[in-house]
Amino acid sequence: MLTVYGLKNCDTCRKALKWLDEQGTPHRFHDVRADGIALADIRRFAKAAGWEKLLNKAGTTWRGLPKGKTAQVGEAEALKLMAEHPALIKRPVFEHGKGDVVVGFRDPQKAALQALAKAGSR
Repeated sequence: MLTVYGLKNCDTCRKALKWLDEQGTPHRFHDVRADGIALADIRRFAKAAGWEKLLNKAGTTWRGLPKGKTAQVGEAEALKLMAEHPALIKRPVFEHGKGDVVVGFRDPQKAALQALAKAGSR
């Protein structure tokens, strides 16, 4: 089963969930703010996709952090910040099983999700 990690009020997450429904792809939604997110989950995502891809530097949460916390942030600091501020996780994060991770929702990610759905249906 595909798990979608995101925020319930995120437009991109809502679009992704609607698209998955239209595709007939079974999934469940995990709200990282309401349901929480473990550092172990964030580490797993970062290992699979790369912490730089996972860290959302474009949002208001990142811009609201003190400059001392964002200057030259490395992997350890980034993972800790994402655990403290789940909105710093780029959305949505799709996880199939406990290893296949797709971050974001554009055409390349849609293609990757379709490939995962096909592989999972075999």
